[in-house]
Parts: sequence; structure tokens; C-alpha cells
Amino acid sequence: MLYSRTLLIVISLFSLSITSPVYADSRAAVAMPDSYSANVAQAILDKGGNAIDAAVAASFSLAVTYPEAGNLGGGGFMLIHAQGVTRFLDYRETAPQAAHRNLYLDKEGEVIPYRSLVGYQASGVPGSVMGLWQAHQTYGQLSWSELIEPAIDLAKNGFIVHPKLVETATWYQNWAYEKADNLNFLDYFGNLEAEQTFKQPELANTLKRIAEHGADEFYQGETAQLIAKQMQANQGLITLEDLANYQVKWRQPVQARWQGYDVYSSPPPSSGGIALVQLLQMKAELSHEFEGVYHNSASYVHLLAEIKKRVYADRAEYLGDPDFYQVPTDKLIAPKYLVQRAKEVNPIRISPTPEIKPGLVESEQTTHFSILDAQGNAVSNTTTLNMPFGSGVVIKGAGFLMNDEMDDFSAKPGVPNVFGVIGGEANAIAANKRMLSSMTPTILLRNGQVSKVIGTPGGSTIITSVFQALVNNIEFDMTAQQAVDASRVHHQLWPKDEIGFHPSLDANTIQTLTNQGYTVSQRRFFGDLQFISRSRFGDLEAASDQRGRGESRVWIISE
Repeated sequence: MLYSRTLLIVISLFSLSITSPVYADSRAAVAMPDSYSANVAQAILDKGGNAIDAAVAASFSLAVTYPEAGNLGGGGFMLIHAQGVTRFLDYRETAPQAAHRNLYLDKEGEVIPYRSLVGYQASGVPGSVMGLWQAHQTYGQLSWSELIEPAIDLAKNGFIVHPKLVETATWYQNWAYEKADNLNFLDYFGNLEAEQTFKQPELANTLKRIAEHGADEFYQGETAQLIAKQMQANQGLITLEDLANYQVKWRQPVQARWQGYDVYSSPPPSSGGIALVQLLQMKAELSHEFEGVYHNSASYVHLLAEIKKRVYADRAEYLGDPDFYQVPTDKLIAPKYLVQRAKEVNPIRISPTPEIKPGLVESEQTTHFSILDAQGNAVSNTTTLNMPFGSGVVIKGAGFLMNDEMDDFSAKPGVPNVFGVIGGEANAIAANKRMLSSMTPTILLRNGQVSKVIGTPGGSTIITSVFQALVNNIEFDMTAQQAVDASRVHHQLWPKDEIGFHPSLDANTIQTLTNQGYTVSQRRFFGDLQFISRSRFGDLEAASDQRGRGESRVWIISE
């Protein structure tokens, strides 16, 4: 995201007894990317819905009030803890049947600039509506139509436009319109005015149809017809058959033990969970090197960079859609392997980037929310269009934006995508394949009860942001708000020896890192963490990143 947002801090309403912690009580918590989704989620929980109901309702409302990332035309991942079990719902987009590995290459085999980012060929088959439907069918307590009513109201009667939404829309239209033909973004979002009411009647009607007929309406009904018709008229790839054949996947989350917590996070086709576990475990293995090192000092940032470059080397080589490629998950998070990788870290000097190899022998515009209900159920959900406003294509008559997730494939192995991340053969384009992601929705359990619910947008910085916030909270004993607001740093192997930070670093730290050989630069966007944290004594906090326009709340559910 390209802007700073309003800080809203909500602290625990009260603490439980230190001698008798009880985790499942009458309190609920939400950490949401905007005030509208916070209002919707709280209202659903107050009327008897569970965390999954609140997640479904909030997701649909974000498709209205947060159009740069909230969506009907995108996809995402939902990590759910319910009925004592943690499960992962993969509703990532898939490549259309017409997609192939050379889709974005010219006759000379070079990548065609922006073809995978802007316009009709940039979109994968959307998964959001089916994902929300399947989550509700499996765990929902309130009726489907009841959960979509708030979004219908916001689309029909309008919402007050945040100034930062106008800022992002203005940036996007200036950036995108010289890069593709036939975009209709301005027809729908070109007249946004800050602090004014914005109504979306076409979107309201689409939501009404989905509320009445369920996911089938989007994938086989009138909405599907509108998508396919517009794609066909503009050399797009998505067909009625692609839409009708779309399916979500229930997967086993990546799981590890760390600092007394059971960590659950996203499995492939996300790289997030594996990378997060590698970061946490390697840092623990290097505890002797971190001992006495100050938070965000030059030595601390260097050690993090050394760990991160090895994680991103593995990401490029081994990670892709597990339905197409055998991802060696167990090997990548095996303690013995991570001990060996940690031994490679040079605590003083930069390890030469070209020498960092995979270790085995063989978006920035996303949005996230975290929800914890009074029964102890939790949802960590990350959803995206990829770039702000996705491909810039709005489906006429339906009023929603399409994603540009095809850029998350490796258009050509070894060539970086828009986030500078290099991929390999495991993430090459193929029909019906899911593109690799960095989304990292994460839940930590302690003694079988939900303790942390966290995630963020941020493209390739998602993984390192979640990692640093958890370390800040658990190892540096920061509050949830302090943990998400603290300055973060990012390094991803390539570009070579480049460290980004936001919002600030000490001048001496920057100079020391520069003297070591790093290029150190401030970044405009570094995620929008939404964090719910319960202490070992039962105290509950919810925090929304000060960089965003989010809102977090902890409250007592009325009987």
C-alpha cells in the first residue's frame, strides 16, 4: 500500500486472574483493515455468529469498501481454528485452461512488460466467492444471505470514501493507463472524492444475486456470463468452463513447535508457512549470535538478512502448487536441515548472494484480517487482487474488479516479478495451476487454545513482517500494538544485498549497514499487520498497524 493510515489502538477490556487463566470466555476480538469491516464483524459476532460467519460477512463488505484489495474477483487463503482443529482453506486463483508456460514471452523468449499485470490476460480464475461459500457451508451458524446483507447495504447506499483510497486510485490510474488498452477502471473509480458517499449499484445487484443463489451464481449464473462475455470480447483467457470448474482446496497447514507455541501457517501454494517456520527456527538456532544484540541494531538487521536470504533461495527453487509439483515441505522445515542452514550464516560479513543456493540436495496490494470469537474459534484470512485494484478491469454490469494474479507465476524462470521475487520451474505457468503466494495467515496455539492470530498484506514482505511481529511480541515482550508498529526490515536475496525498511531506522544503523556493503532504503509500504494476541495469563489485545486505516477491538459479547 502506498500510504500511511490512521492509528486506532484498542486494548484489553480487562485481565483474567493470573492464578487461574481461562481462555474461552465472553470476550471477542477483531483486527480489521478498515472501520466498516470492523463494524460488520462485530455485529455478526454480537448477533450469535461465530468467527467464520464474521469472516464471510467482513470479506464481502471489504469487496465494497476496500476495492483496492477486498474482492469478488480475486482469491486468498483462510486459516481456521474451529471445533478444536486447525484447517487451511485454499481459495487461490487458478490459471485458465488457455494458459501456458510461454504466455507472457515474445518471439525472442523475453518477458513482455506488464502483460501479466494489467489488462484482460493478467487474471486468474477467481476463488473468493467459492472460498467464502465453502467456509460457511462447513462452519457457518448464521444464514448465508444474512452475512451478505451488510455488504449489499454498503454497495447500495454507499460508504464514506477514505482519503487514502482516493490517493491510491489516483496513483493506480496514472500508473496503469499507459500500460494496457481497453481498461475501464476510470468508468467506475475515476470520480472518487474523499469524505464523500460512494455508491456501487451494479455491485449491489451482484451481491444480491450471490446472496440468493450462493456460489453457483458467480460461477455458473448471470455473473459468470458477464465475466466470460467481457473476457472473450477483449482477448482475455477466462471462459465459462474455467469458472464452472473452479474448486477450492482444503489443505493441512504447515505446523511447527516454537517457543512453547504450536505454530500453524499456510502450506503451498503459499510459500509463507514454510518460510515463516524456517525463519523462526533458524533464529532460535542462532540464539547465541542474537544474545545481547539490540532490536533493529545493525547487527540484528544483518543477522536477519543472513537468515532471510537462505529462506528466499529455497522459496525460488522448491515452492509451487503442490497439485503440480512435489514440494518437499517436511525436508524444508526439518530441524536437522534448519540447523545446517543456520550454520551457514556469517554473523559479521555479508554472505555473497550468488553463493546462496537452495539447501536441499535434490502482492503488494492485499488485505488481511484476524478474528477471535468468544468460543475460542479463530480465523486468519488474507485475500488479494495482487496489485492495487488488480488488473484494472471491472466486469461491466457486475461492478467488481478482476485480479492480476498471473504475475505471481514465474513468467520466465529466473526473471523477477513485480515484487522483485525470482521464481523457478516449480512455479512455471500451467493450465489450472495455482500461482505461488507469499500470503501467511498464521495462528499460534498455547496449551491447545488460540493465543495469536496474525497476518498482513505486503507482497514479498508478508513473510518477514509476520515473522518480525511474532518475535517482537514473544521474544521482546512488546504489546500487540508495539509489535505491529515497530519498524520492520526486509531482505529477499535479490536484489543483491538490498535491505528495505519502514518507517524508520536509526541513522547509525543505516550507516553501519552501508559500510558493511548493504544498500539500505526506506520503502513506502511494508504491510498492514492485523494482530490478535492473548498473553499466557489470558489478557487479550487486538492491534491494527499504524501504517494502515484499520481498526481493532476487544469487547464482551452480551448474553
